[in-house]
Amino acid sequence: MKIDLLYGKAGLTVNLPDDIGVTIIEKHAMTPLDDPRLAVQQALNNAVESPSLSELARGASTACILICDITRPVPNDTLLPPLVETLTGAGISKENIVILVATGLHRPNEGEELREVVGSDDIYNTIRIENHFARDRQAHVDLGKTSGGIPIMLDRRFVDADLKLVTGLVEPHFMAGYSGGRKVVAPGVAYKDTILQFHMARILEHPKAANCVIQGNPLHNEQVEIVRAVGGILALNVVIDEDRWIGFVNFGEIEASHLEAVEFMRKHAEVEIARRFKTIVTSSAGYPLDKTYYQTVKGMVGPMDILEPGGTIIIASECSEGMGSDEFVAAQRVLCEGGPDQFMSMLETREKAFIDEWQTEMLLKPLRVGNIQLFTEKLSQDDLEYVFVEPVTSVEKAVVASLEAHGDREIAVIPEGPYVTPIYTGN
Repeated sequence: MKIDLLYGKAGLTVNLPDDIGVTIIEKHAMTPLDDPRLAVQQALNNAVESPSLSELARGASTACILICDITRPVPNDTLLPPLVETLTGAGISKENIVILVATGLHRPNEGEELREVVGSDDIYNTIRIENHFARDRQAHVDLGKTSGGIPIMLDRRFVDADLKLVTGLVEPHFMAGYSGGRKVVAPGVAYKDTILQFHMARILEHPKAANCVIQGNPLHNEQVEIVRAVGGILALNVVIDEDRWIGFVNFGEIEASHLEAVEFMRKHAEVEIARRFKTIVTSSAGYPLDKTYYQTVKGMVGPMDILEPGGTIIIASECSEGMGSDEFVAAQRVLCEGGPDQFMSMLETREKAFIDEWQTEMLLKPLRVGNIQLFTEKLSQDDLEYVFVEPVTSVEKAVVASLEAHGDREIAVIPEGPYVTPIYTGN
């Protein structure tokens, strides 16, 4: 049996034994929009709990549009042209529009990569496009603190704009429940201290800081407080299917429009499964998410609800850019040298997190349930010393070995990785 996994840009075909039982877990079918560009314009004209964008823009002089960085496959080539055309049509000059890449603490996107992120050559060549730099304190405005004591410090270019616009992909997120909306603001354009404090262990170890959980999620709650402190933020939300076709788009007040998009996505991304498996094959969703091992962790966390205790997750991720940030590599080294207990004890005593160590913390969550094996072709031997999971040279061989080790010839396969969230029902 041949199974295609999302892997890099080309994908990965896995040949599984014909005599095993395979449960393929995919999104519930999503109907692509017939005319996505028209759907975007209609969304801008029929806003959720807000006047239309053209009405709002008539009284504004400046606009800041947040877009996600290279790690998210947002169809900006479809979203940005009608967005900018509506702003300029209402009287805002192109010189007074800035598109800000919401990098959080990720590296900036520049050159041809920035052109790829923007998607539209016309937008790229005519609109000012800049990166957010979370480490530059002077570039951020202090708006106080959340009720949880987290400082609200956001990029001045966004806070000072008359029109504050957010674009983003709504998909399951392993900490915040769902991506997009408020998450594009924080961590997207937040100062590093803001980001470090809401990635502390006391938040991330909460049982509701998890995939597809919004209600009661402490990270989500902090993010909502932050966007409310700014006020007046509007969001253009999009949902895509496994082939990256747009299935849903809306626009409006950031909280209301985001929650509407989340409810749409729930019906497709959350898949109820009646049993757990001792062998699970998954991916890191292919390019661009599987560019680094850092992002690959999301694919490991995604299926843990249906992993039989002691079972094995086999994940395929190209990791074309290697491990990720130097800070993440440092956290992985600490984990490898001291072990999980010492690592978590260290996190729990901190007043704020260290940069990117939270991804190492999240890696430990599925490892508390079972084992993880990694197939990758781009990590060096030195890199593999610090992944803290077992490297394998073949997905097929890893599957056969897992079947023999666990004595169970039923497996689950999740070709799209973290964009699908299997939920164990026990029925």
